[in-house]
Amino acid sequence: MLSPHEIATLVLVCGNSQPRDLDTLDVETLLALQLITLECSGAGVSEPRVTLQGQALLKSLGVIRVRGGRAGLAAAR
Repeated sequence: MLSPHEIATLVLVCGNSQPRDLDTLDVETLLALQLITLECSGAGVSEPRVTLQGQALLKSLGVIRVRGGRAGLAAAR
């Protein structure tokens, strides 16, 4: 089971192309659960990306929805 902080980290990674100030322990947990990966950017810096498993989790939580075949963050109401 994920903690609220880990879920928040997953949401931040999903919604921001370059999230900053992520908690290292949360990132390590999400990596271990294969909910995110680290991809090397052009600048040689590793950036977190949400995996298909991570997207499925966020979809089941109602954080993202599929519109026209593309995943996007759900609008806050």
